[in-house]
Amino acid sequence: MVYHAGYLRFLERARSEWLRARGVDQQRLRDATGIGFVVRDMQIGFVSPARLDDELDVLVEIERLRAASMAFAQTIHRQDGKLLVRATVRAACVNLDDMRPCPIPEDLLARIS
Repeated sequence: MVYHAGYLRFLERARSEWLRARGVDQQRLRDATGIGFVVRDMQIGFVSPARLDDELDVLVEIERLRAASMAFAQTIHRQDGKLLVRATVRAACVNLDDMRPCPIPEDLLARIS
């Protein structure tokens, strides 16, 4: 079985890939603007376990988009469609120098909304 903390890696990777598919390179964003996204909170429900060699699908949707934060609705399913994990992840846009919230740049908002 997959250890429960392992699902966090799957969820994070899927969010990063979701952003990348919309033209958001987080490293370039940090280098160019000094801002980044940090997880503010997470709610996760473990419905059923994944087992060794299971192929998993991790789905990502924007649940809520605000000026300085966004909430993702994520699910993890086995290839056969069985729901394994349901999560809501809220990420804040912050200035990486002082870790204070800052607005998501308009061009990013347009790409992810």
